[in-house]
Amino acid sequence: MTPRREVSRGAFAGEVAVVVGLGVAGASAARVLAEEGATVRVTETRAAPAPAPELAAAGVEVLSGGHRPEHLDAATIVVVSPGVRPGSPVLDWAAQRGLQVWGELELGARLASAPYLAVTGTNGKTTTTGMLAACLRASGMDAIACGNIGRPFPATAREEHDVLVVEASSFQLATQASFHPQVSVLLNVASDHLDWHGSAKAYADAKARIFVNQTGSDVHVGNRDDAAGAAVSRRARCDVRWFGADERGRDDVRIHGGSLVAGWSDVVLEPASDHSPVLEDAAAAVVAAHAFGIEDEALAEGLRTYRTEPHRGEVVAEVDGVRFVDNSKATNPHAAVAAADEREGIVLIAGGAAKGVDLSPLGSLVPRLAGVVAIGAAAATVRAIFEGKRPVREASTIEDATRSAFEMASRGGTVLLAPACASWDMFRDYAERGERFAAAARAIEREGART
Repeated sequence: MTPRREVSRGAFAGEVAVVVGLGVAGASAARVLAEEGATVRVTETRAAPAPAPELAAAGVEVLSGGHRPEHLDAATIVVVSPGVRPGSPVLDWAAQRGLQVWGELELGARLASAPYLAVTGTNGKTTTTGMLAACLRASGMDAIACGNIGRPFPATAREEHDVLVVEASSFQLATQASFHPQVSVLLNVASDHLDWHGSAKAYADAKARIFVNQTGSDVHVGNRDDAAGAAVSRRARCDVRWFGADERGRDDVRIHGGSLVAGWSDVVLEPASDHSPVLEDAAAAVVAAHAFGIEDEALAEGLRTYRTEPHRGEVVAEVDGVRFVDNSKATNPHAAVAAADEREGIVLIAGGAAKGVDLSPLGSLVPRLAGVVAIGAAAATVRAIFEGKRPVREASTIEDATRSAFEMASRGGTVLLAPACASWDMFRDYAERGERFAAAARAIEREGART
């Protein structure tokens, strides 16, 4: 394991830092910068409320109601929140002034003293990050998951841990220059967030930045079964290891049935779930943990004890032989198709904010569907994909969609929330969407079987 590196505190003393955006990531970055000695101001588009007490106590100035060029006066560093798109005027103003523009991965990388591993991909990031951290903890390490998983990387980087596991989004990767994980993972690459990146190539290039600083004995883990992802992984200049259905190299993992077979021994590993997406995530976590020196017993224990995060395929209710499955986190077509797994007789609830992504790959699900309920801004697009092939209804609320899907389902079937879209058109986030779906399903469960 790489030893801790020395990082002096007060790293940004004398700097004037402007943080763009006062969301969770921006507020955390502002607090970290202030604690590291910088003079900090935040520029925010919304008419934001007064800053949180800890920001006010640290002397952070919040300038709300819209970005203005003068917000950058005297700045030496600009830290941008993940939701701020390339080409935004405030970033153009920063470029015109020759200012350094960092994202939270860059800020965290400059503050991290513990070694870190990193996980990215269109789908499966959170599950893989959690499994990898569980395997490390099972070996006795103080390991913590952070980054896009909900705990900001810069703040966690300042804490005392043996190792960090960083979930990295394409937004975060696009603005990093120093991020250097000892082990990196690219799970898959499918069309997503094209409204932010502008093209599929730009999106894939952002994903590739997870290994751009890795060389020599550093390890990158790729998915041989995902053609687009594998093409990106082959660009890595370090040791590349693989997982997939046919892998059997010395340091690779093969997916066989509901188990994982490691190439370095005869060990067979069985995750708590044998659904295909979870198996792929587990295989990636195992290869990455092994590359970090984790022994087989800890790998097995980590997989055995890990439980998938909410809204990623959990059965939330069962009524009259119909299962209600919450995969609200399936926010693109690739994830929605994977969420179907091997199920048959599915009534699919899909739609929302499509993010500029082509939803037509959902059509591959037709043979396994009993019907579709379309919701949200993309409802008409979803209807057009399935019209004439399967019964399609539209619903204006998730509660109506859940009840309508149940009416369409046959005994032994599945009502599957796998929207293939973001949630922002109707909900605060994907979690609210999943929670309301689950509540609606449980209300039907309390009513009992259909008459």
